[in-house]
Amino acid sequence: MAEQATAPVDIRRGEHERVSRNFGLDFKLLHPWPGMTTPFRGAWCIVRPGDVTEPHAHGEDEIMIAMAGGGVLVTDEGRIECAAGDIVFMPANTGHSVVNEGDEDFSYYSIWWDRAMSTEFLDAESGE
Repeated sequence: MAEQATAPVDIRRGEHERVSRNFGLDFKLLHPWPGMTTPFRGAWCIVRPGDVTEPHAHGEDEIMIAMAGGGVLVTDEGRIECAAGDIVFMPANTGHSVVNEGDEDFSYYSIWWDRAMSTEFLDAESGE
């Protein structure tokens, strides 16, 4: 079997500790980062007890991966309880906010994408 060349592994440690306050939550954009291209964007999000994120909608599809604690996703269609281990998909232009009614942090990883990000990624990968 022929050996395949592999890219070096790039580990970012402790990124969840370097959040800043934005949009009613503690937030850290994690990628892309220099030297890495992706067809999506991602952020570490922490909604502290009693926090409510700013209601918003955007043109990208979004997946939320609940990592710790629990919260309530409020959409145009109602309230959805979320807890660690849950994965939520929201189509583009879905109005939403997140509420933490509990007494511990609600942490989740958010990934969003659209056609423009995919095109940007493909162009970068092909050297255009």
